[in-house]
Amino acid sequence: MVSAARGAEMFYTVAGHQTRHESINQAIELDQITAGAWVGHPYYDVIDNTTGFEGKVMRMISAVCNRLGIDTGDRLSTNSKKRKFLVTGVLDWTIFPPHQKFMVTHDYLVTPSRKMQARIRRGDKMVNGHIHILSAGRRLNEESVELRMAINSRDYEILLAQRDYRHYSIYKKRTCFLWNNHYFHLDEYEDPCPPGCKGLILLETYTTLEGDDLKVPDFLQIEQEVTGNSKYSMFNLSIKEEMDRTKSDASIDSRDV
Repeated sequence: MVSAARGAEMFYTVAGHQTRHESINQAIELDQITAGAWVGHPYYDVIDNTTGFEGKVMRMISAVCNRLGIDTGDRLSTNSKKRKFLVTGVLDWTIFPPHQKFMVTHDYLVTPSRKMQARIRRGDKMVNGHIHILSAGRRLNEESVELRMAINSRDYEILLAQRDYRHYSIYKKRTCFLWNNHYFHLDEYEDPCPPGCKGLILLETYTTLEGDDLKVPDFLQIEQEVTGNSKYSMFNLSIKEEMDRTKSDASIDSRDV
């Protein structure tokens, strides 16, 4: 991956990095040295900064999957986008494809600006283990940039003490499955939950397909597509009534995972 110092200078920063301390010019020089060191390797992919950050990450993951022979369909295409559907129920669990279930908890954290969002996620796999993720997003020059990292239990508890009490905690039962060569999340919002989440079930996938070209699972009762509807943004769903929703910026919350 080419450093942001080469082609995306406005996004280059050393803030929050324990090992990165180079200036932009130093970062460019080191990046060129690293790139040159790999010349001659039979499997050499360059992930540059010709797209936005999200697209860059997707291209990197796609390159790795291609080298490993993993078919990801169109999920990792640079023009892939999230599509979201309101579900009223599961018509037939007996024909539900192989799946994995998790209990997921989201908490939003206090941030210094409305143009920033930070949240922590705890994923409790119903078989074993816990997963903790920190997501931090901000808007810069009209582009949303989101960074995610795995954190340990201790850091999770420290960050949890910084949760934003203007937001409810969000609890979901998540079912992940493959159907018709697409990867889906089925999120059932669980109690305790905000009033707007009562009985809410949302189906999500990432795809390049538009309209009816995307075939949704026929064992689910789909009421309507709600892609882009801010009413179903997890950020907005979590807001307590006393907070002014009109001042919130949910555009960073484009990948509620």
